[in-house]
Order: sequence, then C-alpha cells, then structure tokens
Amino acid sequence: MKVNLEGIELHLAHPDELSVSWIGQEEALRQLMAAWMVIDERDTPMNPRLLGKPGVGKTTMAYAAAKRLGREVYILQATVDTRPEDLLITPVIEGAQKLKYVASPLVTAMLRGGVAILDEGNRMSEKSWASLAPLLDNRRYVESIVAGVKIKAHPDFLMVATMNEDASTFDLPEYIHSRLQPQILIDFPEREEEMAILRENVPFSSQEVLEYVTEFLQQAHAADESYTVRDGVNIARYALKLAASGRRPGRELLRESILSVLGEEAFRYAR
Repeated sequence: MKVNLEGIELHLAHPDELSVSWIGQEEALRQLMAAWMVIDERDTPMNPRLLGKPGVGKTTMAYAAAKRLGREVYILQATVDTRPEDLLITPVIEGAQKLKYVASPLVTAMLRGGVAILDEGNRMSEKSWASLAPLLDNRRYVESIVAGVKIKAHPDFLMVATMNEDASTFDLPEYIHSRLQPQILIDFPEREEEMAILRENVPFSSQEVLEYVTEFLQQAHAADESYTVRDGVNIARYALKLAASGRRPGRELLRESILSVLGEEAFRYAR
C-alpha cells in the first residue's frame, strides 16, 4: 500500500492479523472502549494505557477491543532502542541513490483510521515519546523531520499503549503521563477465567493438566508472584510434548515442565 503525502510517496505497513480472543475481565474491556468513544463533535478519543504484569493479556485485550469495533489493528513493539524515526517514517535505500519512505505501523494507523497498539511503551526513552506529544493531545498530528512532512491523524484513529509493571522500564515523562489517560489496570484472571484461557490456548490438553496448571497459577497469584497465564500455557504445552515423546504422563511431567519453564523457585506453588 502506498499514499502520497505532500509530494512524498509513503509505503504503508500491513495490519496485524492475530488469532486471539479475550476471555473474562469484561469490565477492563468496557473501560478501554469507553475511553475511545467520541460523544460530541467537539470531543476526541482518549489515549488509554493498559498497565499490568508481563503476560496478563494487555495486548490481547487491546487487539480484541479494536476488532470489536471492526478496525484494522497495527502493533508497534517498543524497545529501549526505539528511535523517533522508528515511530514515524524511516528512509530506506532502494536501488541506486534512491530513497523510499516507509511509514511505521503507528503512522499507517493514523492515515487509515485504524487502531495503533504501542506495545510495552514504557521501554522507550523520553526522546522517542517527545515525538508523539502532539499526537496525544487535541492537535493529533506528528511531524517527521526525516521526510519533512506533517501527518494529521484520521478522525477515526485510535491509540492505546501497554505498559509492563517490572524493573526493566523507564518512568514516563510527566507531560506524556498526563496525555496517556485513563490508566486501566489488567490484573490476574479469576480461577474460572484462567481455566478458560488455558483451554482456549491449549485445546488439545486433558482436563487434569488444565486443572493442575490452574491450581499452580492461582497459588502463585495469591503469593503475588509474577507468573502469568502465559507461563501456564507454556507449562501445559511442554508437559504434553514430553508425554507425546514417549514419557509416561503424570504429575511428575508437570513438575518437570514447571522446572524447565520457570525454575526451582516455582516448585513451592506446585502440588
């Protein structure tokens, strides 16, 4: 896909197509969709941030909410090395002394009226966030110094940032913090929800394995450990693979899987 913007030809990103579904925590999903609503011609969508431990499903929930609205979804993975041009437009050498300009997933979503998910946004530096400041208030534009163009967001453009609660992240600058509102907390799922998520992601598992892994996760949550349903999916899958390789199925395989996936410290929560 290409568009022409102020005489500059931009190559657009492709939307992300994921096979995911959101199970449980409907209140958090409702809060996200409410933040995106436009209730008056003078109103604009808000830019919420989803906060929670790694693996609790923040990106999954954002994607599911966007799909409920029937929108294209573009995911941009933030890292400590993300530069302003990575967020906006990147020049790429094409052929002999010829440049082409490639729009990021974020800019593509802006132009096409899609939903941009800035994943793990608090891994980015302040310099990168600064390039998004005018997008996150009522100006709703970004300016690419590389391409020399100003890009105005489509009226239907929506954005959400996910943030991890861990030690490997930056503190948000205050002027960005106030622009990324509201904050929506994604917590560990309840027991029945966690069982349903495991069943959705490991549909070829026996009930016994799902119950064992759910019990393990619930014990860990009660102790405020950071183990999430993503870890549970990996434990169940690896145990099933060990059994399929010729090992005798049983709880010892599950314990071996816990050891391989999470280490000895996790044993305290295993039956």
